Amino acid sequence: MSTSKKIAVVTGGSRGLGRDMALSLAKKGIDVVITYHSNETAANGVVNEIKSIGQHAVAIQLDTSNIKMFDGFAASLAERLKNDFNQTRFDFLVNNAGTGIYGSVTDTSEEAFDTMLNIHFKGVYFLTQKMLPLLNDGGGIVNVSSGLTRTSFPNVSAYASMKGAIEIYTRCLAKELGARQIRANVVAPGAIATDFGGGSNKNDEGKRKAIAGITALGRVGTAEDIGGVVAFLCTLEAGWVNGQRIEVSGGMAL
Repeated sequence: MSTSKKIAVVTGGSRGLGRDMALSLAKKGIDVVITYHSNETAANGVVNEIKSIGQHAVAIQLDTSNIKMFDGFAASLAERLKNDFNQTRFDFLVNNAGTGIYGSVTDTSEEAFDTMLNIHFKGVYFLTQKMLPLLNDGGGIVNVSSGLTRTSFPNVSAYASMKGAIEIYTRCLAKELGARQIRANVVAPGAIATDFGGGSNKNDEGKRKAIAGITALGRVGTAEDIGGVVAFLCTLEAGWVNGQRIEVSGGMAL
């Protein structure tokens, strides 16, 4: 599995963690397809950044919570692979797209629960299913989870539960896709300073101080702490890493 002429698909690649994942993959010599939900301008900005690194990139719109879109997305992706990359398949799928909706176990609504389910579990499950015919043997899948599957905090029950499901699903993927030499792993970020979930990890100084206080390395994480780990999992050096959960949290709540 060489990184030459490899292609990765990164969902939610227009900002935050996804943007840094896409850029980190490009720095490894991997071409990138990113998806974006609504901000085409930001997505095109990432595409241009990747091109400035010397790799090829395109952006395709996708609502990862809308399973009915997936057939159309698969067709669009196949067309772009052919026309823009002169390929029929890609090599790495990074299921990163997500959002945060927080609420207590007593107050979380069915609507909020279903939103979390569709984006973070059902959408990932069925998008991966649709992508498997386009994924090269010997490739890889990286699913993004959360440090919240290991440590519990108030008001995250729905979100954390979906991420827990993703971790079990990833182990099943690794087992079932082993015959195709496709690896599947989880990257579980800790608290990261992005706009995710309202941006409190970036803007709430009280929360930032509390996070730093329970993290061995003494600070809140940044997007740049995560992308390189995802990119590593898409290289030859990670060829024997399979079915694993890698937490990237600076040693949070040890």
